[in-house]
Amino acid sequence: MILSLVNQKGGVGKTATALSVGASLALKGRKVLLIDTDPQGSLTTSAGVELGENEPTVYEVLQGTASINDAIKHAGGYDVIPADINLSGADITLASVAGRDFLLKEALADLKTAYDYVIIDCPPSLSVLTLMNLTASNSVIIPVQATYLALKGMAQLLDTIKLVQRRLNPELTILGAVVTMYDRRKNLDNEILENIRETFPGNTFNTTISSNVALAEAPAFGKDIYSYKPASKGATQYEELTNEIIERCEK
Repeated sequence: MILSLVNQKGGVGKTATALSVGASLALKGRKVLLIDTDPQGSLTTSAGVELGENEPTVYEVLQGTASINDAIKHAGGYDVIPADINLSGADITLASVAGRDFLLKEALADLKTAYDYVIIDCPPSLSVLTLMNLTASNSVIIPVQATYLALKGMAQLLDTIKLVQRRLNPELTILGAVVTMYDRRKNLDNEILENIRETFPGNTFNTTISSNVALAEAPAFGKDIYSYKPASKGATQYEELTNEIIERCEK
């Protein structure tokens, strides 16, 4: 199962969700590969992956100058294909490449290891990289922060997904939207949750993710939430979300 975590707005908990769900799946015995396609490399850093000089990243894989198998790094119980700042030029350097939207899909077909889940952390934009990711994926998970500003742009994101379904990947589905930074004590947050459920009828996960100090601290130590504070509220909530994902993917 190939899942893309996508939202063109930054700061919605996309990377935290990708890493936490990936780590939780690994703890549940699934073979997991995380792919960082954000030029900021937040997933790479958060997973504690350190890149040596001239080590291949997802950028070299997409360029065709490195094998996807050579770019895989081991991080705890899961694998990671890292990203660095070189990826920021991908929209330009790959723009004229024939069949660019299928580059990641073709690379994934060359994987020598069989994974139960491949989780792709998309950049915070509807860019060439995001289209590649959606073309390679079976489903998308959409993290949405519990604010009205985060809801703005959802129409554009849904239009992009529909475009990919129509032209590039007719099998692509929305696995679900997950509300992040949610506070059930606030009326505004509850109103936004209802709006999101209306936007994604039947596709909004029951689990919500609240603001959590441990989740915010873990990346600074290069650890996922289960390596950092497995008894924290954030770890519990992401385990609940992972159970929902497994139920939807493995039914």
